[in-house]
Amino acid sequence: MAIHGETSFEMCALASRLVTQAHLDEAKAALGTGADFVAGAAVYEERLAQKLVELGRLNAWQAKQLLEGRTKFNLGPYRIIDSIGRGGMGQVFKGEHTVLHRVVAVKVLPRHKSSPEAVQNFLREIRAQAMLDHPNLVRALDAGMDGNVVYLVTEYVPGNDLRKLIRQFGPLRMHAAASIISQAAAGLHHAHQKGLVHRDVKPGNILVTGQGLAKLSDLGLAGPAGRDAVHDPRYGRIVGTVDYLSPDHIRDPHNPTPAWDIYSLGCTLYYIVTGKVPFPGGSTADKVRAHCELKPLDPRRLNPELDAAFVDVMADMMAKHPSDRIGSASEVIARLTPWADIPYPLDESAWLRSAAERPRRRRLRVAVPLSWDKLHLAETKPNLPAISGVVPLETETNAEPHTTGTLIEPSALPIGLSRTLRPTGAKGVVGPMIFFVLLPALLMAFVFVFWKFFLHQL
Repeated sequence: MAIHGETSFEMCALASRLVTQAHLDEAKAALGTGADFVAGAAVYEERLAQKLVELGRLNAWQAKQLLEGRTKFNLGPYRIIDSIGRGGMGQVFKGEHTVLHRVVAVKVLPRHKSSPEAVQNFLREIRAQAMLDHPNLVRALDAGMDGNVVYLVTEYVPGNDLRKLIRQFGPLRMHAAASIISQAAAGLHHAHQKGLVHRDVKPGNILVTGQGLAKLSDLGLAGPAGRDAVHDPRYGRIVGTVDYLSPDHIRDPHNPTPAWDIYSLGCTLYYIVTGKVPFPGGSTADKVRAHCELKPLDPRRLNPELDAAFVDVMADMMAKHPSDRIGSASEVIARLTPWADIPYPLDESAWLRSAAERPRRRRLRVAVPLSWDKLHLAETKPNLPAISGVVPLETETNAEPHTTGTLIEPSALPIGLSRTLRPTGAKGVVGPMIFFVLLPALLMAFVFVFWKFFLHQL
């Protein structure tokens, strides 16, 4: 089938001004004369789009948008270049100022989430980020509206978030982890001084460059501390990501304090040196109970290189009661100073496993605890379990699902927080009981009925 005239893809590409007619002609020539005889226009358009990507005229995201019929790639004075990801409050794009040619990140509230309440929350995030100016916080540069679309412009960090890095490369060594967490603590200290509690500190909200520069991002759930908290629309509600919620956030959500962020930062440190969240198994209610009642698995079972003093710092950051916890972000920095070389480049020396030890295929790595007989551990503070007598909650379960900071529904929370966790093997008992008890009983009943009513009549 021959394709005559311009296809819809070509018209969209020209209307968007991402490519010129010369670029299209170049791609067509590269496809060859046989490209006109294809199964249909859709296949031809896909091949043409792929060729433009190969020639460097478009990136994969731009090609996909054009194939879907989109032609608008600007918000105010910013040209949208690529998609970076999604956050709890919106989508984030890579953009460029059309006059200054400065590369930025543009956060947009999607139309399907543009309720009046969501817009007000987004504007609140914009104002909160505008209050802050620190090298370890992602800086707000601009904000505006394009039609009905509200957007926030921040500095572009040429790196990746910690969650993606750990899933790709595995746990970090102590010095690299201490460097990153110290920088995040410096950003938190600035926010706390301005009267803000982040409330969603986690690996996915810490961006790290290849040179080891770390910046805390996403203030979508940030709110005031102290008496000003009553003016927050989310006052008294548990918000955040369940794997990093502090016990005092869960028990007393009406009293936001910087101690919430210290606990979450401790959980983040635990994750980046082990590859696992502190309490990886169970439902939301199970995780909430675990944060309030249980001790996490000793991280040295997952990373034997950790020394006792380093584990003590982590334990003090994750203390159940705020009075036992490290008191401020600046104290976290001071306690991590013996290990923190700032910045610590993320080269091969930063990772616990070498490139040869990592799986070649892209797959989830499950951190498996080492047996105690292989470890010789010094005693640490009691915030982590003793060497014997501890049964971790589903220790083989993989770490941190891809979640964003959200409101924890009351129905998902435990009642009173005084109950113990359900045994981790409870669900595994039901299947064998059905197979070994109920099915034989039903079979025997069937044989008895058949023998009594049918064989006796013969």
